[in-house]
Amino acid sequence: MKPRLLLHCCCAPCSSATLERLQESYDTDIYYYNPNIEPEAEFRKRAGEEERFVRAFRPDGGVRVMVAEYDHEAFETIARGRESLPERGERCYLCYELRMRKTAEYAKAKGYDCFTTSLSVSPYKVSRWINEIGERLAGEYRIGFVHSDFKKQNGYARSIELSKEYGLYRQDWCGCVYSRQERERKIAQREAEKEKTEKPEKPAE
Repeated sequence: MKPRLLLHCCCAPCSSATLERLQESYDTDIYYYNPNIEPEAEFRKRAGEEERFVRAFRPDGGVRVMVAEYDHEAFETIARGRESLPERGERCYLCYELRMRKTAEYAKAKGYDCFTTSLSVSPYKVSRWINEIGERLAGEYRIGFVHSDFKKQNGYARSIELSKEYGLYRQDWCGCVYSRQERERKIAQREAEKEKTEKPEKPAE
């Protein structure tokens, strides 16, 4: 019998390649807890896409999806005072921990053997932090943690392939308002640089 694993997922694209890899060795269910996502409509859209993907990927019903409550206040609490920090900073570390802790709590309460998260499939997430947090929580809750870096062995590339195959809604920001603002700043900067480059030089008089 395979060990029962609870996989925290941030979105359907990230869960796709992760679930594909894990299901070979684990009896896997998915836990969708992402209070960082804003607004709530975006949270619901991503949750619905997660459920749609799993139904298509495992039509036998072998993988369940549990969608947790939308608790945005929990994210606002850990982000307070860290609003201006860049991505991959302390705010992100605490956000990883917030979501993984809730997953570990749920996994322990429901009798799973272990837990992990799809976060590390993204090249924008710090896998070292994710595994560090996971090992610490495993000790606190006395439950197993699957240590991994899912972006390796073409994990991220595979997630893109599966996203195209299943027509998944992909996002270019993690979900929080700060990530979206940083993305918008970068887009505006690229557009400004492009316009500057393409603008013809004024002819000499």
